[in-house]
Amino acid sequence: MSVTDYLDTIEPDLKNITRLFALPDTLWDSPQAFRMTMDERDGRYVCAWTDGRASATLDTPVPEATGDTRVDELHRRRAARRLCRQTLYALCRETTGIHPPWGSLTGIRPTRLIYEQLEAGQSLERARAEVVRQFDVRPDKAELLAEIVQTQALLPAPDDRWMDVYIGIPFCTTRCAYCSFSSGELGKGKLVEPYLAALFHEMEQGARLLADTGRGLRALYIGGGTPTALNEEQLARLLEATMRLFPGALEYTVEAGRPDTITPQKLRAIREAGVGRISINPQTMNDRTLRVIGRAHTAQQVREAYAMARAEGLRHINMDVIAGLPGENADDFAVTMAAARELRPESLTVHTLAIKRSSRLHLENAPLPDAATAEGMTEMGRETAKILGMTPYYLYRQKYMAGNQENVGYALPGHACLYNVDIMEENTHILAFGAGGISKRIYPDEGHIGRAPNVSNIEQYIARVEEMAERKRELFRA
Repeated sequence: MSVTDYLDTIEPDLKNITRLFALPDTLWDSPQAFRMTMDERDGRYVCAWTDGRASATLDTPVPEATGDTRVDELHRRRAARRLCRQTLYALCRETTGIHPPWGSLTGIRPTRLIYEQLEAGQSLERARAEVVRQFDVRPDKAELLAEIVQTQALLPAPDDRWMDVYIGIPFCTTRCAYCSFSSGELGKGKLVEPYLAALFHEMEQGARLLADTGRGLRALYIGGGTPTALNEEQLARLLEATMRLFPGALEYTVEAGRPDTITPQKLRAIREAGVGRISINPQTMNDRTLRVIGRAHTAQQVREAYAMARAEGLRHINMDVIAGLPGENADDFAVTMAAARELRPESLTVHTLAIKRSSRLHLENAPLPDAATAEGMTEMGRETAKILGMTPYYLYRQKYMAGNQENVGYALPGHACLYNVDIMEENTHILAFGAGGISKRIYPDEGHIGRAPNVSNIEQYIARVEEMAERKRELFRA
């Protein structure tokens, strides 16, 4: 296979590169805008890009053969595609003068680059420097990656012996304007009981599969949607089924994201089930913004929910916030950070607004904040976490993020969420139950991940649940 064959589906990646420099996608409509050549010479891939006025040329070694043809093809494809992106980035950097904070990186898991360097025998300091050198990542962002890797090194190490479990409850009381998840508004709740019946059936099948694989349960996460949108009796049944079918996890988390769905009885059921971590997510502590984004609660209800959780004996609460929400400036975000310092969660996740194509904000053409504002907010989040005694423990990035920034999870010592690390680093097998869940099997030697997605539509999931269970059995068949 020629080197150019490895680039047959790379155009979306290249558009992501030019977006880093605020270049419009329409540039790609003209074949004269960018031209590329890619060759293999003397054991190296050589790539050149030109826009007719300037040009850039880079090269990289062809990956060494491993003896496995399929693995070799994967490694060669990855190297060629990375070089193609890097060279286009170099051209745009020269012609625009812009230095994106994450350099040429467009993937969602930049920590992987540090790990690649460590696996090659580099020290952490050298790995950080190489990320700066190879990908033009700003030094402060590379240092953030190094901090995260250091924190992750303190966690139980993932390997093939373990499996995570995700249980999805795709119902919310209202739909947030930025949301692109597979969830529906609860309404009168007519789909809840049939959904739970299907979910419990799939979970039972999955528990047998987990036992058959001989793997241990590492972390379990009940997310959504909003699991606490279920009524008290339904939530209790979900928790009972979860603990009966999946006992002994190192960690259990329940999303209690909407404070207006929380009651003392629900919190008590969560604690008595043995769940150690919940997430109460205001996103912002400004009532005006809460109304704009479609959240049916107030900042005061967030405070009341935290007090309620503490009174019920829950000792690990995570708080999610979003930097760059519509209409908010640095002063607005400072209000949210002041509330975080007041409420003192054990972990804090600072997201940067990303406008997804399926969200209401995208449909309404809502603008993202400018890069300086977005960066100021994320720095404010980092300073707040530091004041609270937290360190960063996981990070991911998304397309169309304000200011080309990132999402970072911070936690007090001993409070990093294993599931969050596993899902972002993609280093642990996952059994996912419920509409929209994606089960994953990790093949570390091949650098490959097998996936078994569940259908996202709730009614289709209910009707086809046995098919969803079979997909997982097929994925984990020896």
